[in-house]
Amino acid sequence: MAGSEQLAPSAIAATCAARYVRPMQTMDPPCDTPDGARSSPAAARNALAILEVLKAVLPPRGEVLEIASGTGQHAAAFAAALPGLIWHPTDVSDEALDSIAAWRCTGPPNLAAPARLDVTDPAAWPVSPVDAVVAINLVHISPWRTTMALLQGAACSLPRGGLMLLYGPFREADRPLAESNAAFDASLKARDPEWGLRSVEAVAAEAAGQGLALTLRKSMPANNLSLLFRRR
Repeated sequence: MAGSEQLAPSAIAATCAARYVRPMQTMDPPCDTPDGARSSPAAARNALAILEVLKAVLPPRGEVLEIASGTGQHAAAFAAALPGLIWHPTDVSDEALDSIAAWRCTGPPNLAAPARLDVTDPAAWPVSPVDAVVAINLVHISPWRTTMALLQGAACSLPRGGLMLLYGPFREADRPLAESNAAFDASLKARDPEWGLRSVEAVAAEAAGQGLALTLRKSMPANNLSLLFRRR
């Protein structure tokens, strides 16, 4: 993948070859977090459920672009469980990029180096096409313009038939909002008025305008959803 800025080698990344271990064979949380890596209890809890969806919809081989990879836990786990796919983690945060690089040191060989990607900057998106774009817990913890930019960037990065997977809590017009999600939405808006749970209908409409059709809505644990879009 060309076009996105690769993370500069660091002291952590420089020791990767010496510290490489065999890829994880299960989705059980690792016993130890790699030196320099951050971990998230939420990522450990939801990884298996998300992986089951990924296994069902992703091609056996290809390239996956993950947006806002955060700690890198998901990237390392999914790449290990899906060895036929080259997993490209990205983030805009230096702290996140360092953590992803640390996870990569003990990760599988199909986990690519982390790249800096600001979703809202069209020039930052990779030039080379990918088979899938994955964004986990992004659209509700960012302004609506970020979701719009995400959909536009994904549409430009995917070939016809390529897929985009969004995961997280959403609002739905025909379903009552769970109390826990309502409280979460209020807490997000208290932190930033531009954050908050998005409606599936609004996201789907914006996606359709970019040539991305919503083809799957799957309920997930803890009142989350997986939404699958296909490039027309």
